[in-house]
Amino acid sequence: MTVLPLAIVMIAGPQLISAIFLASSRQPRSSSLAYLIGATVGVVVPLAIWYLVFRAVKVAAGGSKDSGARHLIDWIVLALLVVLMVLVFARRKRSRPPSWMRKLEDARPRFALGLGVLLFLAMPSDEVTMASVAGSLAGHDRPWWHLLPFLLLTLLLLALPLIALLLLGRRAATMLPKVRNWANAHSWVVSELVILIFIAIVASDLAK
Repeated sequence: MTVLPLAIVMIAGPQLISAIFLASSRQPRSSSLAYLIGATVGVVVPLAIWYLVFRAVKVAAGGSKDSGARHLIDWIVLALLVVLMVLVFARRKRSRPPSWMRKLEDARPRFALGLGVLLFLAMPSDEVTMASVAGSLAGHDRPWWHLLPFLLLTLLLLALPLIALLLLGRRAATMLPKVRNWANAHSWVVSELVILIFIAIVASDLAK
């Protein structure tokens, strides 16, 4: 449960803003679904890889019975979280969505699929977030399927624009741009608060 809030960090920024643009595009349903499928691939693969890497690191450092190995993973995760805070803070300067996002209004499902994969594979902040989540779970000997709630929550947050479109219809057309502008301006603050909370959790584990 402690890693779930980091799903907010995963989607804060171009990931959520792209989902909002796609929900307002000419093919909102098909493009949004394709985007979610691409995002699933873009999250599942790195999460699995990072989990295996941290499991291997812990085994090499002494295995599950060695508290020193767990603390080593915690220190790595703590360092990753500090890097993540820096990345999120640097991203705050973007006052408006990149110009290429305007093209999403005419995006086809195939493009949306590729975008969903690329945004999560190529974004340094997302890679660091997924490494932190996988490292925390692997370091505390949690089974791999404990990654699934984090994955599902990430996808649910990404699907909110599509859900709003399906539930609200035309009203969503006026609401989504306002949400997009707010997220572009303030999502970094929410992300930093979530990261600070997780840093406090990891630090408390190290103090034990």
